[in-house]
Amino acid sequence: MNALRWIVGRLILILNAVFAPKKAQHPAEHQAWLDQQTKTLALYEYEACPFCVKVRRTLRRQGLNIQTINAKQAEHKAELAKMGGKVQVPCLRIEENNQVQWLYESKSIIQYLEQRFA
Repeated sequence: MNALRWIVGRLILILNAVFAPKKAQHPAEHQAWLDQQTKTLALYEYEACPFCVKVRRTLRRQGLNIQTINAKQAEHKAELAKMGGKVQVPCLRIEENNQVQWLYESKSIIQYLEQRFA
């Protein structure tokens, strides 16, 4: 099962690389504003997770530079479990007004990003 999962994961990464969406090109002033707004966001992910790839493709399409964190690393997995409440990826950590929100589910994350940055 692990071998099959590894093979499918690599296939997902290859297809994503070949068919990557075009990165959004924003004027420098707007990109600087986007970068400032996304400083408080972090995406916990697994590299070959198809739902994580779906979110990363949205980030690329929108030209968003959000920090990505490999949730397979022990310290990040523990942080996700302790602070977010469960180990599930993708998970978007949103820090606003001195409060932290943990947003799970790729569909919800994409909807949040599209509403906030569209």
